Amino acid sequence: MSKPRRHAPEQLGASFTAILDGLHIEREFSPEVESLATTRAKSGPLASAGQFADRTDLVLCSIDPEGSRDLDQALAISRVGSGFLFNYAIADLGAWIEPGDAIDLAIQSRGATVYCPDQRVPLHPTSLSEGAASLLEGQVRPALLWSIRLDGRGEITDIDIERAMVRNSRQLSYNEVQAALDSGSTDTTFRLIEEVGVLRKEREIARGGVSLALPEQIVDQTPSGFELRYDRSLAIENHNAQLSLCCGMAAAEVMTSVGFGVLRTLPKPEPQTLEQLRRSSLALGVDWPNDMGYPEWTRTLDPATSKGAALLTQAARTLRGADYLCFEGDLPEEHQHHAIAAPYAHVTAPLRRLVDRYGNECVLAAKHNQSIPDWVHAEFEHLPDTMRAASQLASKVERGIIDLVESAVLLNQLGEEFDATITAVGQRFSVIQLIDPAVVATVEGSRKLGEHIRVKLVEVKLNPPILRFESAM
Repeated sequence: MSKPRRHAPEQLGASFTAILDGLHIEREFSPEVESLATTRAKSGPLASAGQFADRTDLVLCSIDPEGSRDLDQALAISRVGSGFLFNYAIADLGAWIEPGDAIDLAIQSRGATVYCPDQRVPLHPTSLSEGAASLLEGQVRPALLWSIRLDGRGEITDIDIERAMVRNSRQLSYNEVQAALDSGSTDTTFRLIEEVGVLRKEREIARGGVSLALPEQIVDQTPSGFELRYDRSLAIENHNAQLSLCCGMAAAEVMTSVGFGVLRTLPKPEPQTLEQLRRSSLALGVDWPNDMGYPEWTRTLDPATSKGAALLTQAARTLRGADYLCFEGDLPEEHQHHAIAAPYAHVTAPLRRLVDRYGNECVLAAKHNQSIPDWVHAEFEHLPDTMRAASQLASKVERGIIDLVESAVLLNQLGEEFDATITAVGQRFSVIQLIDPAVVATVEGSRKLGEHIRVKLVEVKLNPPILRFESAM
């Protein structure tokens, strides 16, 4: 395998900032907002948030990427009879933000945290998001504490939520938990996360859910520079994601039962899109039995093969159109998240995503037989637009960064040849996925989907980022 190609962080760091500035992203909060957040962080939870139960008896842990400071969740899981009790503590922003105050107004214009390899533009001031509101190890924090009971098959049987003071006993990284599991650790929490994660995955398959094993381009900051790689999730990341999905599905179940809330939606794939995918499968000689559904078939595809990678890339185009739905009263027919194959809501990341704060407040009101808080209801009209804009902005930042790093890692490789796979075809251009480095680009000409080819880099520029490949003869 060739040596990873890197570029100096100090050179690219300024370019990352230029991307943010070019999209008019405010990287700093006003002095007024920072001052108020600092004061709140020092003075403790707001009295207006109400009473917090003392649940510092729960032995919670968090699992996040290495070095994370904005910790949204901490969990505890135990076996109860033939089933499980899953406790999910989620950072409670209602303990720190008054509706309509300077912090609230500032975050309404942001919608979500924006990430760069060397920096982040946080949704909330860091005195809250990486300080007082974050579920940091050893700290007593206000949280929205979910209690979700599961039966022996991993199905949800009971849901509750309360405001509580909790303590995160262990802040862990995905790598160290995975290493512990791989070494045969008998840590009960780790083993139960694994067990319940597997059960929830089985339930997803039974529902007809779709989760594509398609590696994503990731930019990592390393001591020697920035590196592009294809992300392949650790098993513990997938198990942990299933627990987060479980909480989101529990939230949606409560919301739909009471007739108000904020759902995350995804429409059904268009029939013509599925038909095109089936034709591609036939053209590549990849079996897709007539009696096998789309979700089941995607799980047979191997992303490590050129044909599997090409078909998974095409399959990803069927999962487009995700949106948010604020509702009160009757639900519209299209209210499900069809990749999850069930109603679903975002509630597990309020430090990084604005909508999650509103979702938690809806569930809290519902479970305590209360109406929607006025300040929550007032945002129903605007919240989907806010989150849609935030998502589009994050996508532009991500694409700009990847384009820049792709050009940077190949800047000194002009004239070199690379192995590539055709992952999408058009009349004039075809999309190629390089194996090393982790670059996605285009090459002139219509090719065969899934074809393995050699390409030559014939043009590369950094400002603006340009990559041009030709077929190597």
